[in-house]
Amino acid sequence: MPPEGAATLGRRLRERDRSAAPQALNLIEDRTPAGRERTRELLAEVSPAALGGEAPGHLVGLTGPPGAGKSTLLSALVAEWRSRGRTVAVLAVDPSSKRSGGSLLGDRARIAHDPADDGVLIRSTAAGTRLGGLAAPTREAAAALAAAFDMVVVETVGVGQSETDVEELCDTVAVVVQPGSGDTLQFLKAGIMEVPDVLVVTKADLGEVALRARRDLASALRSLGRRDTPVVAVSSLPPTSGIDALADAIDAHRERIDLPARRLRSRRLSALADFTVEHGESALRALGGRRAAERLLAEQDPALGVPELTALLAARAGLR
Repeated sequence: MPPEGAATLGRRLRERDRSAAPQALNLIEDRTPAGRERTRELLAEVSPAALGGEAPGHLVGLTGPPGAGKSTLLSALVAEWRSRGRTVAVLAVDPSSKRSGGSLLGDRARIAHDPADDGVLIRSTAAGTRLGGLAAPTREAAAALAAAFDMVVVETVGVGQSETDVEELCDTVAVVVQPGSGDTLQFLKAGIMEVPDVLVVTKADLGEVALRARRDLASALRSLGRRDTPVVAVSSLPPTSGIDALADAIDAHRERIDLPARRLRSRRLSALADFTVEHGESALRALGGRRAAERLLAEQDPALGVPELTALLAARAGLR
């Protein structure tokens, strides 16, 4: 049977047909010119204009230093969300192979789930050329999956550009910290405390060490004027603890935000990033610089998707 057309796959996702997701992700990962054109067709079918509003899925970023326990935590979170009747898609961002551009570690093997459960999709995706950052296919995959799944999680290794990239893409960002590892001090030095919507301290079963990390992080947030950012201590290994409270905190954040405004900002930032990666800084200068490009994007229809916005920038720069 020949593969389905890109528009058909997009329409199936829009109708919440999750069985279309694997083929849609395969298409998005094809970075040939023909593949990118098909991706644009697919994304047009799940754009706000086609959906009549924002995609229903909750985009959650999960980031933190290597070894903080993100995959174990995510295994417990997936089980919690499924117990609440929610469908879950996970994009686990791996370091990229310099030769193939593909992902190396295969995080899906480290996230426990029932492979027969069609309400869960776990996919490894490559980070691309920026250390710790999010490549365009990851952002496009998240946008596509948000039309069909209740929860879409982007899990990254918290190094390099990833915290900023995840914050730009996702509705809610949870930053994971391992107690007793010096992460608190490093977060303060790096300014990462500005990023999280929820802070998660893993290994709560360690007792006082975890409680001290939680207190230190809460104090650091207060010093930044971020008293509303919850700090949740969890233990991800059986018997788990705090996972339900973390799921509640993630839900509560989504309820507080202006979702259309956040998604609109995300689309415009993604379009600007895609345009710059594809055409270079010289093309950005042709538009009058980053601020001029941002003003141009701000004038456009809020319902436009990233492909349409990227194409508009290219046209204004005289590239199409």
